Amino acid sequence: MSERWDWSAEEQIASRSGAHLPFLEEVLEQIARLGWDGRDFFGVQMTLEETLTNAIRHGNHCDESKRVRVHCKASGDRFWLRVADEGHGFRPDHVPDCTKDENLESFGGRGMALIHAYMAHVSFNERGNVITVQTHRGYRPPDDERPPDDE
Repeated sequence: MSERWDWSAEEQIASRSGAHLPFLEEVLEQIARLGWDGRDFFGVQMTLEETLTNAIRHGNHCDESKRVRVHCKASGDRFWLRVADEGHGFRPDHVPDCTKDENLESFGGRGMALIHAYMAHVSFNERGNVITVQTHRGYRPPDDERPPDDE
């Protein structure tokens, strides 16, 4: 894998519904230009949507006086993203496991499960208001993390 990035962008996004869409579209255009497609493209798209909307909704509670800071880098084979909100943060280990029977009908946890399924690295700062993700083209989670029907 290359050590350099072919494209990067930093943005401050207003905390209102849909404000993230221009940035999301820009990133998707750039990674498509860099050759990302199929499952890899979808994983980046879904991760952007989840991280940005969660920061706006759950982190900043759609408070338009607050901003979501986002920094993104991509190359033909790697993708890196950091999203920071101005909220109080959360404890990632307290997010319910949406695959357990008792949580199947609850609202929380699906986004985190999807992010972990498509990103090779997911981390949070201590406060829980900054998420950093990274992946590479062709990434697949280890067999013990894959759903039974994943090929």
